[in-house]
Amino acid sequence: MLEEEPSREQLLLELASLRQEIKVLKQEKADLEILLEMTTEHSDTVEAELHNKAEEVVKESEKRLLQFLEAMPVGVVVLDAQGQLYYLNNRAQQLMGKKTIPGVKAKELAEVYQIYVAETNQLYPFEKLPIVRAIKGENATADDLEIHHNGQRTPLEVWGTPIFDKKGNIAYAIAAFQDITERKQAEAERLKFMNELFELNQALSRFVPRQFLQLLDKESIVDIQLGDQAQKEMSVLFSDIRNFATLSEKMTPAENFKFINSYFSRMELAIIENQGFIDKYIGDAIMALFSGNADDAVKAGITMLHELTAYNQNRQKSGYVPIKIGIGINTGSLMLGTVGGASRMDSTVISDTVNLASRLEGLTKDYGVSLLISHYTFCQLQEPNQYAFRIIDRVKVKGKSVAVSVYEIFDADLPEIREAKLATKTQFEQALLLYNAGISNQAADLFEECLRQNPRDTVAQIYRSRCSWRDGG
Repeated sequence: MLEEEPSREQLLLELASLRQEIKVLKQEKADLEILLEMTTEHSDTVEAELHNKAEEVVKESEKRLLQFLEAMPVGVVVLDAQGQLYYLNNRAQQLMGKKTIPGVKAKELAEVYQIYVAETNQLYPFEKLPIVRAIKGENATADDLEIHHNGQRTPLEVWGTPIFDKKGNIAYAIAAFQDITERKQAEAERLKFMNELFELNQALSRFVPRQFLQLLDKESIVDIQLGDQAQKEMSVLFSDIRNFATLSEKMTPAENFKFINSYFSRMELAIIENQGFIDKYIGDAIMALFSGNADDAVKAGITMLHELTAYNQNRQKSGYVPIKIGIGINTGSLMLGTVGGASRMDSTVISDTVNLASRLEGLTKDYGVSLLISHYTFCQLQEPNQYAFRIIDRVKVKGKSVAVSVYEIFDADLPEIREAKLATKTQFEQALLLYNAGISNQAADLFEECLRQNPRDTVAQIYRSRCSWRDGG
């Protein structure tokens, strides 16, 4: 087990104690010399003895100081008042790979003793060396130095301290330094661990969205417990690829995954850009949640359809069949939480709000449209008139007695179809009102008029057929 190296404060305290001891001894020497002068009646022999004693005392103190410095487990370097190298202890010579070279000036230290900026091949600027700063009166510290010796790099931490004489002038500058290889290795390992932990958290966030954790008021996935739950008012978006099974049968497993991931990557961006997050992928389907305005969910749906148009253009250029998707959006209260067992759990959302969003997505297939929203979502829109919309149905959700109005959002339709739907919106909604009132003949005439102006209006086609069925046509 390695002994703990002395701290900088301990070293400085011991040096200060020795300097004080030397000071006292020098004073004793001075007192002895004074005594010699006062005792002129003593013989020359007595005077010589006293002088020798004083010299011995000083030499002894200097010897003890030298022994102390040589025994220190850290390197010690001393510059004199002129900034020239004065002393290196044994540990300093070991670390720096050279003995004391008298007369070496401060500006030559880095080059002579191969002192570099850590992790570079750049000589350390002499004016920034802690011992050079100390000769100017500073107490300085640095840990960005390293010694290059015999193909090895030894990182150092250095403390520089000025030493003053009785008159307050700088007499010497002393620097203590130590090898911090183990500390650097520990720091590197800690940094590596932190990076690995960050990457792990990033990876986990792809399975459990960060927003989901925030909604559960959790800082990290490690805080998640089975059964954690929260009730929130949110918008739910469901989307699905039309006829995916048929498409999938014509592709290899590798092609299937390449296709679906290419598609998901585009849809994910559209959702994230509109302040939503993907709760889960269900085969080729996407379930996304929006905790902000209902407008975020609607705008995400429109963006997804625009992205799909660009995606299909690339598919056609590559010789692939374009795809269609349907999107359903509903807004309301829902429960977010964790379900599962002790060894496997998952995040989930439970609510009639989710069921209705899924039902609306299914209705897009029946009506041949791309985006449907509930009246719950419609009523939460800040400015509904900024969207191209029309009401197309009233449906009942399983287990519920109240019918829900369904709106089509057709901002992402082809320009000519969008303009035709806007032009016939009033006629269409009047026809729908008559149809719901049971006045099928008049409703059929208005639906027919809508189709004369917009033959590709699939919803008008469906309702005209329904009017015929009612009349037995």
